[in-house]
Amino acid sequence: MDGLLPFPAHDWATAVQIFFLLAIGHALMDYPLQGEFLASCKNRQFLIQRADPARPPSIWIICMTSHCLLHAAAVWFITGCVILACIEFVLHFLIDVVKCEGYTSFNQDQLLHFGCKASYVAAAAFW
Repeated sequence: MDGLLPFPAHDWATAVQIFFLLAIGHALMDYPLQGEFLASCKNRQFLIQRADPARPPSIWIICMTSHCLLHAAAVWFITGCVILACIEFVLHFLIDVVKCEGYTSFNQDQLLHFGCKASYVAAAAFW
């Protein structure tokens, strides 16, 4: 599957465009397309504190997986690279779990996510 732009990028202008598209994909998946349900239910600690029988803490894994699959789909759609999509899934999962468990802040979480996107573009330059 081809991505929106040639990937890996063969020049700096294309690399910047790919990073920009990855950032847009991230913003879309983390904010308007995540929704309140996934945003709250991917957080095991929130579910434990809430103690809502309709939303037991055990659903966090399904919600986190769904959220990370959306991010992986965005990376795959933009780059056309299923390997990067799989890497995005794993890294996004780990970064979000660490944030939801309270080990990192919101800003650190976002910095790590954007660092991943920059790393994908940089690593692809050496392929």
